[in-house]
Amino acid sequence: MNSLRVRLLISLLALLALAASVMGAVTYRSVLAQSEALFDYQLRQMALSLRDQGEIAPDQARAFADEQLDFVVQIWTVDGRSIYASREHSELPARALLGLADVTVGDQTWRTFSVATPQRVIQVAQPLQIRQRLAANAALRSVAPLLFIAPAMAFVIWWVAALTLKPLSQVAADVRRRDEQSLTPLATEGLPEEVAPLVSALNALLQRLHRSLDTQRAFVSDAAHELRSPLTALKLQLQMLKRAGDDAARNAAIEALTSGIDRAVRLVEQLLMLARSEPGAPPAVMAPLDLSEVVRQAVAETVPYALSRGTEVELFADEPVSVDGDKTALAVLARNLVDNAVRYSPAASRVEVRVSLEAGAPTLQVDDAGPGIPADERERVFDRFYRREARDADGTGLGLAIVRSVAARHGAQVSLGESPLGGLRATVRFKAQRSSST
Repeated sequence: MNSLRVRLLISLLALLALAASVMGAVTYRSVLAQSEALFDYQLRQMALSLRDQGEIAPDQARAFADEQLDFVVQIWTVDGRSIYASREHSELPARALLGLADVTVGDQTWRTFSVATPQRVIQVAQPLQIRQRLAANAALRSVAPLLFIAPAMAFVIWWVAALTLKPLSQVAADVRRRDEQSLTPLATEGLPEEVAPLVSALNALLQRLHRSLDTQRAFVSDAAHELRSPLTALKLQLQMLKRAGDDAARNAAIEALTSGIDRAVRLVEQLLMLARSEPGAPPAVMAPLDLSEVVRQAVAETVPYALSRGTEVELFADEPVSVDGDKTALAVLARNLVDNAVRYSPAASRVEVRVSLEAGAPTLQVDDAGPGIPADERERVFDRFYRREARDADGTGLGLAIVRSVAARHGAQVSLGESPLGGLRATVRFKAQRSSST
């Protein structure tokens, strides 16, 4: 029973049935009580009317002797002698109780009203069973209209529920008519206040999906464009290897081909890492780890490349710095920052890497002695495949994009500034860690 309409109908119909039952019960008991009171009133009036009579004539007695009457009139003298009965009955009350009373004779109970005069005692009686049947019939007749009104009310409730939920049906129909390319916002005109927030949330989701798809299309297009160049170069280098006429040319071609393969492999690895770090990728498993140790291992992997350029990499990470994160992704972040610093610094220069706590926030800083990045370009360098100068051709244009993506998944901020070494300072600031002490 997951249908909102069915739930609403069942709830309203149950409420209607309960209300009808309560109204019927109250009406039944009220009419029953009123009928009993009316019958008692009739007994009293009949007895009092006979009280004022003198002698009862035989013709009058015969009039009271109608067998169709439910009432029985009995009259006694003051000394208890029965002088009149409106009709014969096998079990009549043999004595009178003044006022209203229930008198049981044999298997039958009578409702009686008795009144005394100086000469006689008059009692009017009616079988209780007959009174109850008449009262019940009157009560049922008063409740009967509810049996006809209830179905009509149920139909009205069904119609009102369908009319009320029509905007939801229209929204659902609009969504069903769309395909994976139809991401335009849903219409919001004329929607009830209860439905409008749902449609607004759907429109916001559609906008996010549209941006995500546009981003993915741009990513695939850029990746295809970036892969085409190294693959074309590999093809040319392979042809040069085939045309090499001597060992020296062959060795040069092999070296160029190897370098091209390395660049292509690096580009593919960077693309895969960026895809894993994009929003919407499966969430990484976050666990407490030592940022200093992660950065230390990343620096160790970059040292051979730094030594080949004569660059000194100095690490300042003497104290453990705890963060919650994905070890593999943070290692890639640190390695990209250090690799960029070494790659764009002059040969035989210096790169400094620091891991520290600043105002309780774990922080990673990488300083180099390279040309730096002008302030007006520091935001653009985070774009995928963006290269500042022709000498950046050896790079993939993805390093800083990956850094920002990984940092964002860890709730960290990446900023670029001027370094005391004369080049660029890259800073990654994580959220302040909550103390584990109680």
